Amino acid sequence: MLSKRVIVCLDVRNRKTTKGIKFQGNVDIGDPVEMGKQYYREGVDELVFYDITASAENRPMDIEMVREVAQRIFIPFSVGGGIRSLDDMRAVLLAGAEKVSVNSLAVKNPAIIAEGAKAFGSQCIVLGMDALRVDPGVKIPSGYEVVVKGGRERTGIDAIRWAKEAEKLGAGEICVNSIDADGTKAGYELNLTSQIAEAVGIPVIASGGAGKPEHLLEVLTKGQADAALIASMVHYGEYTIPQIKDYLASRGVRVRIPLI
Repeated sequence: MLSKRVIVCLDVRNRKTTKGIKFQGNVDIGDPVEMGKQYYREGVDELVFYDITASAENRPMDIEMVREVAQRIFIPFSVGGGIRSLDDMRAVLLAGAEKVSVNSLAVKNPAIIAEGAKAFGSQCIVLGMDALRVDPGVKIPSGYEVVVKGGRERTGIDAIRWAKEAEKLGAGEICVNSIDADGTKAGYELNLTSQIAEAVGIPVIASGGAGKPEHLLEVLTKGQADAALIASMVHYGEYTIPQIKDYLASRGVRVRIPLI
């Protein structure tokens, strides 16, 4: 059995880590490189850096920041936001990232998933999906609609259908973020996560809503996620990575315990 992963997400805006609730009211809280280095020292399994305004502002990812992260942090990390082409993917991977997350771009141009997987391998391509709870219907039977551009634009695409399509195109894993739960610290959207985990055969990362270790336990077991992405609960010093991992291990979840 593979170990479950704990992943810290750092949303970046103007070279600062920022955090909001349901994609609104963001407040700058620190330097992303220094914060990432601290989580690395604490034993986090992976890091994710999202440039949350790059796509909306039609500009590329901050490549210099990616280089600085790669020079200081020696665990896998992925980057997303501002990825507009295969050349952009190549640039961030050459700068030191292990994975590239595509979200809005993949919805607009699904072929980019297949192109990226062919060029760099499926293990490098992460589908980032932001989903909004809606009334189930013929068009969106799951009750979850894919939204893009940082939650600012609805697509009319069913989240489960999109997850299946992305897997067929070559995505290596899916990070599914519930906009309804994002930043609330009230727990993950277990129904959304489990539906996607049951629908695909690639790893699923749960995102949005973590507030305490119990929430990670729920999504990694009941929600069937392969990894749990966290932000607020560690950004504000409420918990440390060792505390979270010790809790999960004590409840029978297999996690990597760092030797520090």
